[in-house]
Amino acid sequence: MTKRVSESRNMYEDFVVETDILFFKTGSHGLVSFHGRNYNIKKRMTADNINSLVSGKQFYYVGGNCYVNIDKVTDVEQGIVYFGEKAPSAKHLRIPRWKQEPLKRLVAEARQPVL
Repeated sequence: MTKRVSESRNMYEDFVVETDILFFKTGSHGLVSFHGRNYNIKKRMTADNINSLVSGKQFYYVGGNCYVNIDKVTDVEQGIVYFGEKAPSAKHLRIPRWKQEPLKRLVAEARQPVL
């Protein structure tokens, strides 16, 4: 029996936006702040890369140049988006209440199995 060595990757250099990032915020001069479970990474991106991120269906605009990853949202209630459990130490994000219901619908649609 052979042992397979698991490849470890450096989350700060080799993260995948669609699967690793909970939410991101765009800033001036192409600076984007990515927020994962246990880390925050700031990275410069071209305008084309930013436009492709924000125009996709996986990220939803919640205001203040902030976009949440619909696949990573576990619950939305009382103006708070939860990513994972609802413990005080878990990542969460406050959003305007009027953005809450559309986000809930998108999360429910994303969880439905494709037939």
